[in-house]
Amino acid sequence: MKFIKLDLLTLLISLFLFSSCENPSTIGLEIDPSSALEGALVDTVTISSRTVLDDNTITYGLTRHPLGYLKDPVFGTTESSLAMSVNIPSEAYDFGTSPVLDSAVLVLSYGGEFYGDSTSNYSIDVRQLNSNLNDELSYLSNRDYAYNSSVIGNRTGKLFPTTPFKVLDIVEAKPDTLKIVAPQVRIKLNTAFIQNNIINLTAANLKTNNAFANAFKGLYVQINKSGFTGNGGIMFFDFESTNSNLTLYYKKKNATTVTAIDTVAVDFPIANSTGAIAASIKHDYTGTAIATQLSTPNQQYGVTYLQPLAGLKNKISFPYLTKFASEAGKIVINKAELVIDLSSGTDVKPFAASPRLALYKYDIAEQRKNLADNSPETGNRALDPIVFGGYYNAVKKQYVFVITSHIQDLLTGKTKDYGTFLAPTPLSEFQYQSPSLTTGARAVIGSFKKNAAVGDNKMKLNIYYTKIN
Repeated sequence: MKFIKLDLLTLLISLFLFSSCENPSTIGLEIDPSSALEGALVDTVTISSRTVLDDNTITYGLTRHPLGYLKDPVFGTTESSLAMSVNIPSEAYDFGTSPVLDSAVLVLSYGGEFYGDSTSNYSIDVRQLNSNLNDELSYLSNRDYAYNSSVIGNRTGKLFPTTPFKVLDIVEAKPDTLKIVAPQVRIKLNTAFIQNNIINLTAANLKTNNAFANAFKGLYVQINKSGFTGNGGIMFFDFESTNSNLTLYYKKKNATTVTAIDTVAVDFPIANSTGAIAASIKHDYTGTAIATQLSTPNQQYGVTYLQPLAGLKNKISFPYLTKFASEAGKIVINKAELVIDLSSGTDVKPFAASPRLALYKYDIAEQRKNLADNSPETGNRALDPIVFGGYYNAVKKQYVFVITSHIQDLLTGKTKDYGTFLAPTPLSEFQYQSPSLTTGARAVIGSFKKNAAVGDNKMKLNIYYTKIN
């Protein structure tokens, strides 16, 4: 009985609803066909991609400096040496009465990255610079610095960039103690050289940093390739802190007891805050595919190359973007993403792929500028680098950038394409204003042109848009 009542109720409600509509054709929203919205995706916009040499750049004042020699089967060889000024511990430093050097150690503290093969044997030579490094007018990455041919220190063997050291801490008039220090390279220097060129300096030479630099000049550190085995690597050293220095251990007469001898350890700082430190970087692409691409720059290849340390960058452009816009009609870009595939088999250890890439553009004066999608000036995602992208996805083996504003600006003519560039950058810092000198990781990436040797690994632009009829 209750089911019959329910059916009657349903029928009455239906009759009421229909009777309330005077014109059934007006139910719902009327759509004007001339303003209909249509969503679409296009991933076939042509991208021009070229391997080009990166710019030489200033190496003074880096957060960490490169040193090493790397033999890469794809990129050839990379060599980086270091020129560094040494500073006095304090103004008018006094070694005391009758100082005699026990030993001298050049301490280079690691700066958080090592790229290459740490199991290789490395031979590191130390020499004296011929002139005061602080007086140089340029510290470009391709600079050569004159040095004395005599080797005043060498360390040969394996390196341990993540292993802390235990050293004896010598404190004047107190017991010696064992302490743990940050991972570092320690190179013993010739005692006779340090005695003659530092300990025996006059008071005038030890009065100021500049006076000392004029007398001592500084040190030059480089890899000795004849004592080198394996593929090698690029190590980075910290000169932002006070962990790198030239440590002297010497004896002097006690100031109060004539027959007593004090043992002293003193650090001569090597730091950005007190003097110049610069890198000299060389790349040799002889016999590589890179040399072929650089010699024929107008040809499109299946892969292109990215290398830090003022090495290689990629110039990309979208030559048929306006043609796409005219064929698509009136559209609004919902999202545009640049997808960059790593070329298969190019990230085999110890040559890991760059963990992050930078993407930037040129202005009319060929000055580097952020894209609108990552620019503080436009307020677009400047504080959200994850959204902008460029991080390496190890599962998909690709990099993705979201460049919606940049593509929209190119389509509308708000921005003219003077060149868009890809380059490696450290994982912790998006560097685009100059080539990165604080990472060693490189990348081989697919270009728009499909390469049978690497399958579908290529670069493409995905444009998600709304078409307005």
